[in-house]
Amino acid sequence: MGETQGGPTGTPRGVTGRRALLIGGAVAAVGTAALARDELARLWWRLPGVEKPRVAGAVDFRGAQWVSASPANYRRADRPDDYGIDMVVIHVTQGGFRSAVKVFQDPAHRAAAHYIVRKDGHITQMVRELDVAFHAGNREYNEHSVGIEHEGFVEQASSFTDAMYAASARLTAGICRRYGIPVDRKHVIGHVEVPGTDHTDPGRYWDWDRYMALVRQAHRTQA
Repeated sequence: MGETQGGPTGTPRGVTGRRALLIGGAVAAVGTAALARDELARLWWRLPGVEKPRVAGAVDFRGAQWVSASPANYRRADRPDDYGIDMVVIHVTQGGFRSAVKVFQDPAHRAAAHYIVRKDGHITQMVRELDVAFHAGNREYNEHSVGIEHEGFVEQASSFTDAMYAASARLTAGICRRYGIPVDRKHVIGHVEVPGTDHTDPGRYWDWDRYMALVRQAHRTQA
């Protein structure tokens, strides 16, 4: 569950970190006007009076329940305008639903996923898809993915219920449709497949063939 190290670790996809960039010296910071424009495009919304309004408690997936993660466990952003979303990362909580919610609300944890799917299919959203959740243990993957936790344990096949598979598949299909993500195993991956991670989830009992078939079906039928 979450990251092996807290916070936005790893190497960013951009040539320079946004932290090092000053608006007035963008060209000098990145070396070329083209790269400066790219970095400025990521920063414009942070200027006074420009930030997009947000609705408190809004969710990105219809039917999800909003429960906010600690702000220490994600980074405020404006995706996909500043970071394109091109991947979904599948996690397993290694614990119960309530314990996962609790740790994502704990600022000392320094990690959270966008969603948690319970065994009965209930979906809780804890980080907006706009924002960068610290879930993959790799900064680049965090910036360009949506993370979905699933209640249970990697070594317990019984963790992965019919209701969970069905609900998660609908969720992933909706994310893929929103951002034009291909529905395949290059773009829907397990936490174990993230470079640099020491996690093994979702584990050997996660039925990828079944799951991807459900995602493709939901992707075809969703309005």
